[in-house]
Amino acid sequence: MAAAYDVAVIGGGVIGCTVLHELTQKGFSCVLCERNSDLVAESSCGSSSIIHTGYDALPDTSECQFLQTSQQLNQEYYEKFNIPYKQIGAMIVAWNEEELKQLPGIVEQAHKNGITSVCQISKEQLLEKEPNLSQDALGAVCIPGEGVVDPWLLPIMMAHTAKQKGAKILLGCNLLNGSQDKDGNWLLITNTGQIKVKAVVNCAGLHGDTVEKINKQPSFQIFPRKGQYIVYDDKAGSLLNSIILPIATRKTKGTLLFPSVYGHLVVGPTAEEQPNRDKWPVNSYTSHSLETYGHKILPELSKHSPVAAYAGLRPATQYRDYQLATHTDRKWITIGGIRSTGLSACTGLAQYVGNQMQSELGLVPHTTSGSVEIAQQSDEGDDKHGENNNMWKLDDKHQDHLVLSGAKYRITHPLSRLGLDPSSKL
Repeated sequence: MAAAYDVAVIGGGVIGCTVLHELTQKGFSCVLCERNSDLVAESSCGSSSIIHTGYDALPDTSECQFLQTSQQLNQEYYEKFNIPYKQIGAMIVAWNEEELKQLPGIVEQAHKNGITSVCQISKEQLLEKEPNLSQDALGAVCIPGEGVVDPWLLPIMMAHTAKQKGAKILLGCNLLNGSQDKDGNWLLITNTGQIKVKAVVNCAGLHGDTVEKINKQPSFQIFPRKGQYIVYDDKAGSLLNSIILPIATRKTKGTLLFPSVYGHLVVGPTAEEQPNRDKWPVNSYTSHSLETYGHKILPELSKHSPVAAYAGLRPATQYRDYQLATHTDRKWITIGGIRSTGLSACTGLAQYVGNQMQSELGLVPHTTSGSVEIAQQSDEGDDKHGENNNMWKLDDKHQDHLVLSGAKYRITHPLSRLGLDPSSKL
């Protein structure tokens, strides 16, 4: 007999975990189906960890809208869950006269998007803020609101809280097919059994178009885009105070240099198209190219060596905007094509799904919503991380696992693993 729930969330990345949390908090009974053996796998375990303001998002797009609506929500959740976060700001640096001419347009676009704190600064002002930057810099656009966060802890805390409130999380659960009955309810067929739900939310990331075929012919196609990074230790991290960006192209924001929330210095990502959705290995030649690029931007970096490298795969589509849709008659919501800004926009997108579930699909929660208190660790010997964070600890036997209220979660994101367990080797 099929297990029954109000909503099935397909995909356990940052979007899926945050949607699960939102719907569970509203009182819906939910199940999350994640095809991998861990949460926050695939795209979500290879992100930069940067929180974007949306200064350069195309106006009147979903991406622009949800980056803005997420800003306050993000801060609330970082505080609620004690997520390590730093608002360090960013600098878009001009390296030649042609790029220097483009800076006023970037400021104008940011102001149109409501990010009025963005301003242009001179070479002297830039080097005062970033004294280790190459003297070849000619000026910059300063974006004070950009920040860095632990990219793994936020979705894990969201999922864990939802689980504490009754949500079911199925790992190694691959959605194979599904159909609606005469009452509009879905019978989902997975490799682990059947699930009956009133509505489905497609947050499947790299496999979003494949999952969408269960509902209807997808209006978008996933074109995987690999981004590779190299990571230096915190001694190198002290060379920078903010995120250093190039002038973006239509395809990518470019290769960045930035200190992680734990103080490591990161160089990346690249933007490499590839057909394979299941593998995104690190390439030594690309790592060397990133080293060379880093030395050019930050000459003192040549005195340091990378301690790690990692890669991620972004679910790009043929469109520049998010692919969002609510199919009222099908009781299906699609959250697709969330490329590099999912970590920044996840809370706003989850709020949107929660609203759509009630206003458009007409679902009524059958349980009472309310907050969940996370059990806190109090033993003096526990490993505690993050400012005033005593809510979790590393597993004594497996340091790449976090223990939270008795539940274990493998730390899948390299930057989180390096930060949470300084002894780890990637």
